[in-house]
Amino acid sequence: MYSVARLSRSQPILKNVIKRSVSSSAPQPASAGGVSVIGFENKGPAATSSLTVALKAGSRYESIPGVAHVLKNFAFKATDSASSLRTARETELYGGVLSASLTREHLFLSAEFLRGDEEHFLSVFSSLLSSSKYYPHELNELVLPVVESETLQAHASPSVLALDIAHSLAFRRGLGNSLYASPNYPVTIDDVKSFAHTASAKSNIAVIGTGISTEALSSAVSSAFGSGSSPAGSGLTGGATKYFGGEARLPLDIHGPPTALPTVVVAFGSSSPATADLKVLKQLLGGESSLKWSPGSSPLSQAAAKIPGASAKAFLLPYSDASLFGVVVTAPTSVQTKTLAEEVVNVIKAAAKGAKDDEVKRAVAKATFADAISSETLDGLVSSVGPALFAGGAIKPESFSSVSASSVSKAATELLKAKPTVVAIGNVAVLPYADELGL
Repeated sequence: MYSVARLSRSQPILKNVIKRSVSSSAPQPASAGGVSVIGFENKGPAATSSLTVALKAGSRYESIPGVAHVLKNFAFKATDSASSLRTARETELYGGVLSASLTREHLFLSAEFLRGDEEHFLSVFSSLLSSSKYYPHELNELVLPVVESETLQAHASPSVLALDIAHSLAFRRGLGNSLYASPNYPVTIDDVKSFAHTASAKSNIAVIGTGISTEALSSAVSSAFGSGSSPAGSGLTGGATKYFGGEARLPLDIHGPPTALPTVVVAFGSSSPATADLKVLKQLLGGESSLKWSPGSSPLSQAAAKIPGASAKAFLLPYSDASLFGVVVTAPTSVQTKTLAEEVVNVIKAAAKGAKDDEVKRAVAKATFADAISSETLDGLVSSVGPALFAGGAIKPESFSSVSASSVSKAATELLKAKPTVVAIGNVAVLPYADELGL
């Protein structure tokens, strides 16, 4: 009772915070010699900045399975102007941090550093894009061992593996391409060079900065990414995404880590971008508590709380022309996972039959807050702003003003009409098939 009362009294404050976040004007992108740029100038006392080069070079665009994963790990290796050792040493001297990450649609190359050092790190990115050497010995000695390690680590996690397989079932090719390279499809140095050359076209690049204005960043990028810093051309393109759905069942590796639990992913896809209603539906179903040491009051949290050590969390994975919505279910045993998966499907069906107004209002507040706070971290900012830059649209927060109980229920109903995507990892003699879940 105490926690509920505290939440109720804090609700007006939360609404004011959300209102200020949503209504605040966001900077708009600009073009710097064919490269889209946007800067977020911090007004506070922070003395750090960051730069992220976003390449539309995710796994959906790869020509050879795994080449995007390999290219990601080739980041910051030898170029015409510096060896990988020199790049690392100079970054340390500047007190900076370099990193690379891969999604299904984008490859992000990031640098975090003290404010005022933008010129140096832009030169690093320019050299990386225009003159990376892609030496065979770096591929064999530095890149492939890391690629193999990341793949093995991903496959050791049933939830990560299940989501990767779910994409393959849901979208087949394109967005269905795995994020991880496989030894069954060797990637050669020529494959990497060819993919990198096309990915580095200026039309395929966007630059996101923090601690710097769009105007200043545009000027710096124009100088660093001058003619010849990256090839001209249309960059990488992919076909329109179509949702298929399907089912896969894998035994759980008995030699895996003890934290690897039987897992079921129940998902539904769409051949259109994620809507505000789906974002609210994710928060409505929930699965994660807003209070530490409390299971939470959402339907999925309450369902999982009945089984010690179990978890049921809703997810929404948005893409430029598609989305994947679902729930990841885990429990200590396959029997418990089956029981929880059955209850999860009932929870989704209940939301489709009719969501309550007060529950939807709370979910709208959570969705608004989640959208607002996502830009507080570099990863969140890049993930939300990067796709918008390539789409050529204005940078603005999601509007939830049109979301209602009826629209959320309709969105859930539309999901259930499509063929489900179900992945079960564990004791396949026990874990349920899609039709046994009532799907």
